[in-house]
Amino acid sequence: MKLLLRVIHGFTPNWFALTMGTGAAALVLAALPVGGEPGRVLHAAAHALWLLDALVYAVFVMLLLARLMLDRRALDELLAHPLQSMFFGALPMGLVPVINGLVLFEGAGAAGATSPAVVSWALALWIADAVLAVVVAVGVPFWVITRQDHRLERVTAALLLPVVAPEVAASSAAVLAPHLPAATAQWVTGAGYVLWGISVPLAFSILTLVLIRLILHKLPARELGVTSWLTLGPIGTGALGLLTLGDAAAHAFAATPLAEAMGAARDLGLVGALLLWGAGLWWLACALMFTRHYLRDGWRDGLPFNLGWWGFTFPLGVYTLATLQLAKVTGFAALATLGTAMGAALIALWALVLARTLIDLAGKVDAAIRPFGSLAREAGEGGG
Repeated sequence: MKLLLRVIHGFTPNWFALTMGTGAAALVLAALPVGGEPGRVLHAAAHALWLLDALVYAVFVMLLLARLMLDRRALDELLAHPLQSMFFGALPMGLVPVINGLVLFEGAGAAGATSPAVVSWALALWIADAVLAVVVAVGVPFWVITRQDHRLERVTAALLLPVVAPEVAASSAAVLAPHLPAATAQWVTGAGYVLWGISVPLAFSILTLVLIRLILHKLPARELGVTSWLTLGPIGTGALGLLTLGDAAAHAFAATPLAEAMGAARDLGLVGALLLWGAGLWWLACALMFTRHYLRDGWRDGLPFNLGWWGFTFPLGVYTLATLQLAKVTGFAALATLGTAMGAALIALWALVLARTLIDLAGKVDAAIRPFGSLAREAGEGGG
């Protein structure tokens, strides 16, 4: 019981980065353009990984709620922390792969039709996720502005985490909309565009600030080195949202006076996604070069391990999904090849980060249990 209380009181929102990365890995596995038996094996592996992700997400939600209920000061303490507060954005972003997976993995019935019950659950979760994403995107920056102490030299791309959440929910709206009745699909896609608009312009403002900080104050400390990968998040999700929302809206509004406008939105979405994808290439190149710079002293000394390593996974995952979706829409074989290569790199990074996380967690559990074992031995010796 004491060990459980320690876990609860030590739980922080940055653990949800694990569910973001794992969920992204599952969705990328399912999206890889591999057919035949290898494709079925990949889909089964993606389904299993999604189930694991959903279970872990549920456990993490219970741990966070338990901490907030047991310690009334915990919420204020977390929001006051200049880094931990950013990870509140990981709560709605970590839920999106669970929602998408419900539709992709659990939605198909025996006849191939989408299960209404599953879609209803997915819609309810999406509404909750969208509301939470907006609350976080507004509330955390308000806390940053009014309560926290920030300096330009300390700014990192972690500042993106709370504001990117609405556009992640927007991309999920496009996954859900094709399985909904027309009227419901219309307001879901409309809300998706609003969520995209809340997030992407603000994210690019922060990207500008991050670039200025890099020019003036150089790279962040090694402990924050992985944050350079977070810049891919809003770009990849923004491109994916434009592509998928345009297609979903064109179908949802096909028999309405807005049919022509939404058809144009689909075409403009393709052009906009290509532009964003190109911008992402620059940031991807920078992230690779920055990581190589840190690694001159090796993994252990160049990039000391912490939960921030999960920043390798989700941003690369959504950028990979955008690449694969662009390949599907345009038919460009080069994009399909590049997307497949990035997907393989993502899975390798996910396995590496998961292994390091489990090793680190095992060490912490051992350190927490050891005092209780010593007390038990002492009690046994005293009783003897």
